[in-house]
Amino acid sequence: MNILRLLKSYFLFFFFFANSQAIATSFKVELMQGYHALGTPPTRGSTAKDTIKAALYTTSASIGAGTTAYSATNEASGSGYSAGGATVTNGTEPSSSGTTGFWTPSAAVSWATVTFSNVDCVLFYNSSQGNRAICGNTFGSTSITAGTFTINMPANDATNALIRLA
Repeated sequence: MNILRLLKSYFLFFFFFANSQAIATSFKVELMQGYHALGTPPTRGSTAKDTIKAALYTTSASIGAGTTAYSATNEASGSGYSAGGATVTNGTEPSSSGTTGFWTPSAAVSWATVTFSNVDCVLFYNSSQGNRAICGNTFGSTSITAGTFTINMPANDATNALIRLA
């Protein structure tokens, strides 16, 4: 009986008081808010939110994890579309749920009366910080003639957000 009590107390101690190796959830959110500079910090001209843009790319592009910045190479072109893409509405603050930090733009990105073909990717990038890449997102190859092209944003939560740091 004493051994059983000893094992039970050891288990409770281990279960409730054990340390764990993890990235702090607050750090994930603070990274997206710009609080931490783990390297040489960039020179910032203001304390305002950065301007985030969305550029569309054709099926010939190679946007992915290795993309470091916006480039006009294989960017969509056509009537109603301007190189560099569209400005993203950034009214949502980064947040967290559980151990996941997340962020999604607060509105869909849209191009009206646009004509292009074979577009299958959008690059979100920071035009305030040297056009640095944030993320590339793919969708099925799309062609449109004098129509409205809209990229709807996912729910801003730990499961669906555009950016999730788990």
